[in-house]
Amino acid sequence: MSLAVRTPRPGQQAPAGSDTKGSSAGPSAPQAPPRRSEARRRSPQRRRRVRRDALLFGALIAPNLIAIIVFSYYPALYNIGLSFFEWDFVSPSPEWVGLGNYTDLFTDASFGQILMNTLIFTGVSVIGSLVLGLLLGSVLATKVPFTGFAQTMAFAPHMLPGAAVGILWLFMFDPNYGLSRWAFSLFGADSPAWTTTSDWSLWAITIAYTWQRLGFVTVICYTAILDLPKDLYEAAALDGAHGWKLFRHLTLPLLSPITFFLSITGIISAAQAFDIISIMTSGGPGTSSSTLSWMVYEEAFQKFDIGTASAAATVLLVILLIITYVQVRYGDKKVNYDS
Repeated sequence: MSLAVRTPRPGQQAPAGSDTKGSSAGPSAPQAPPRRSEARRRSPQRRRRVRRDALLFGALIAPNLIAIIVFSYYPALYNIGLSFFEWDFVSPSPEWVGLGNYTDLFTDASFGQILMNTLIFTGVSVIGSLVLGLLLGSVLATKVPFTGFAQTMAFAPHMLPGAAVGILWLFMFDPNYGLSRWAFSLFGADSPAWTTTSDWSLWAITIAYTWQRLGFVTVICYTAILDLPKDLYEAAALDGAHGWKLFRHLTLPLLSPITFFLSITGIISAAQAFDIISIMTSGGPGTSSSTLSWMVYEEAFQKFDIGTASAAATVLLVILLIITYVQVRYGDKKVNYDS
């Protein structure tokens, strides 16, 4: 008499101790092994390696991170805090005035002119250097004679200190002995007093600063143009694109990341310009050539009004943050990063 193994019905558990191997129900499915990722996460060696990499990463970035915090973020936050106090560098402790410094700043009649001077100086110098730098970079990229010498001459102003640039342009703008007198005499006119009259002083420092930054922009644009893909230009030439049309519809879109970078760094640099203003006009006559950066120096180290100087510096910081934010949002839509 043979013993038969009873197979449980569907939904019915097998009796305890019964062996279903070799039965009609087939072998039971083996238990799935743990996934590889879970095993790796549970591995002590992997955890130690992750901790070691994290410590190495922290050790490598710690010097730069500490320097940024100590020399950038902390002074900015400390300056914002000082803008709510009145202090003259002599009193043992600052006096809390709340928003009084900002109220005095925005009710001052000269502050509007200083703010407008800052916008004009920054806008004209950045746009002027960018447009002229693109044109000069394109010309140098065409392999004109003495290209190396032209590059050196174009980049030289950027290597000069701002004080040296200011002294140079003071001589050139001299209405009696400078180059300006000779240039205007060619047209039978007298040279204006560039640095001593309120009508021309702002334009004098703007021209000098634009000339100083032009070399840097030119070399950056020239290098970027040389790296542009040549096959695109060959295809555009076959389609009949030449000259201005080629520059407008191909070169400019491909250079958009470079122009975006130059515009942001140019605005930040121009808004903080100080040395050329100090040498050429000292913000005068009156406040005709004074910018926010010069106002901060004048209020802090000539009038010893630390609260007003800190408030002006905070306003400049907020303006730069707003402009940079708008540029970044605009750049996300318009800047082409495809090669």
